[in-house]
Amino acid sequence: MSPLAPTAKSSDDASITGEEIKQHMSDVDTDDSILENSEGVTQHELATLRHVRDKIPWPAFTVAVVEFAERWTYYGTTNLYNNYIRAPLPPGSVNGSVAPANRQFGVAGALGMGQEKSFAIGTFNTFFVYITPFIGAILADTKWGRYKTICVFTVVIFLGHIILVASATPVTLQHPQTSLGLLVLAIFVMAVGAGSIKSNVSPLIADQYKGKMRKETLPTGEVVIVSPTITIESVYLYFYMAINLGSTGAISASFLARDNGFWVAYLVPTCIFAVVPIVLFGCRKYYVITPPRGSILLETFRVIGVCLAARWSWNPIAAWRNMVQPGFWDPAKPSSYKAKQIPSRITWDDEFVGEVHRTLEACKVFLFFPIYWLCYSQIDGNLGTVAAGMTLHGTPNDLVKNLDPISIVILIPIFEKLIYPGLRKLGINFSPIKRITAGFFVAGLAMVYAAVLEHYLYELSPCDNHQPSACTTADGEPNAAPLNVWIVAGPYILVAISEIFASITSLEYAYTKAPRRMKSVVMAFASLQTALASALNFALTAVNVEPRFQWLFASFAITATIFAGIFYWTFRDLDRQEVELNLIGTGERDGFVGERAADDAEKAV
Repeated sequence: MSPLAPTAKSSDDASITGEEIKQHMSDVDTDDSILENSEGVTQHELATLRHVRDKIPWPAFTVAVVEFAERWTYYGTTNLYNNYIRAPLPPGSVNGSVAPANRQFGVAGALGMGQEKSFAIGTFNTFFVYITPFIGAILADTKWGRYKTICVFTVVIFLGHIILVASATPVTLQHPQTSLGLLVLAIFVMAVGAGSIKSNVSPLIADQYKGKMRKETLPTGEVVIVSPTITIESVYLYFYMAINLGSTGAISASFLARDNGFWVAYLVPTCIFAVVPIVLFGCRKYYVITPPRGSILLETFRVIGVCLAARWSWNPIAAWRNMVQPGFWDPAKPSSYKAKQIPSRITWDDEFVGEVHRTLEACKVFLFFPIYWLCYSQIDGNLGTVAAGMTLHGTPNDLVKNLDPISIVILIPIFEKLIYPGLRKLGINFSPIKRITAGFFVAGLAMVYAAVLEHYLYELSPCDNHQPSACTTADGEPNAAPLNVWIVAGPYILVAISEIFASITSLEYAYTKAPRRMKSVVMAFASLQTALASALNFALTAVNVEPRFQWLFASFAITATIFAGIFYWTFRDLDRQEVELNLIGTGERDGFVGERAADDAEKAV
């Protein structure tokens, strides 16, 4: 039968909220009913047996290696931007390095353009890196597929790194404006490459697992449920661990910049990135590769347009009421029409309409994340400046940024092996919505810690201008506050915990709730929230200055806490439907749209 012929609603057509999901589950609510897309698991078994993860296929770990190398090169360069742009060349230096006699207190620098310009350029970098994932997502989902897209943009990243190294050579640094121009060009090129890879590596690693829910008897005799949902959760925990292992590459970068200059510090990550094409080429025959599906975005907008047109009113109140009424998506479903009355503009099937609905519902969750990423952004730049005003004892101030990835690498196995399984054994459903809510709360606590720390830093700094990082003696030597730099560890550790709750879970949520045809696009939309946070941060450039750090941190703390409560209140219904949502749309159907679907429609008629 043609996919466009009027039929009963498919499982994917059951979307993730309201009456449709209840109707979908009404047929499988008895204890002995077999769960859809499982291998013989009943409702009773699902509710009573312990859930465990499946084995993770080894190709998934090679994708993690690719992400590890790419993140090493990213953080091994971007973590240096603050000092590179903000601080001037140290006395007698031509490449940004600090003379051995001054390394106890000195800070590497190059362009000497100040904190405000450093913040603006760093924020632009973050914004651009997280808006460009749509380029890779659209190309992957419609033209090239994820694997080919990653390979193409690997070359783009290499080009950007070469430009970056050129911007920091001693010859170029003699002309600061030229160096700045090359830096901005490098940021642009690398952002296009890194962003386009980002939206595809995340779903590619989960694509390697194709298991279904099933029962299994352990050697102890216990019967358990092998859960794909928990397996994907573990996949993304280890994926995020690879990201943060790569992030620790910034540790060596800080010392390389201080001791050998910025061009050397930028060259080393460029060489490490050579691992990426080697791994991709060597494992090409073993990857589960998802082919492109056609012009998904165009069809998506057309589905939304058909539904909006049917509910539109020039009265805003009436229009809103029409849009929130049940059956909003019916006008776009071929099954709502008799076979010979299907409008010519409808070139898709009911399943695709359900996928569009499901995609939009998944994307709603991410709309809260700009507030979270605003809090996170403080550890990238402003807290590094806070550290510069403290007693360093020979530690480069930008080294403390690595407390975040180090904490994550240590904490992820604890969460994956102890905390999450322990909560499941206790019968506590720590679902994605609850985890994200907890992430917002913990990020707020990190900002409380930062605000209190900044208050004491103002009080104890030898200078009274509320600029501890710029405080110097009469001889021009750094004059730090009597606070050990490692006191700043608190916000970094708290943000690391919040990432495990919120950021990792957002990757998992984007993958599990997005239809197969739109996973890269949904992942790109999740990344877009970081870009929006950067845009908000850019608008706050005037207050992202050291004399106002205390109130900036306090404001973010209050905002994150409030949004945590609003977030859970908004999505509490999705939280209750978590198991049902994970079972929808996991069948084998490919579901093409566009011309092929139109041809099927003609045959059906």
